[in-house]
Amino acid sequence: MFEQIIPLLQQIAEDRTVPRNIRTKCEDCIKNLNSGTEEMSIRVNTVISCLDEVANDPNLPMYTRTQVWNIVTALEAEAKGEK
Repeated sequence: MFEQIIPLLQQIAEDRTVPRNIRTKCEDCIKNLNSGTEEMSIRVNTVISCLDEVANDPNLPMYTRTQVWNIVTALEAEAKGEK
């Protein structure tokens, strides 16, 4: 389900121009999406919430903010398609 989303998160997590705290949150989002311990909708909503927090970080470069918004949009579309 997340074969398109996880590489985008990895790209942000590996970008050295992005602040470390944001890269760490992206890595946490990847772990959360890959975790099988919680229901899919809970994992998706947790990641969306985390990415919303990331998108509001004033230190986030504008191009990365756009990437984050695109990922959130894709996650929301995946979540709606799941139901």
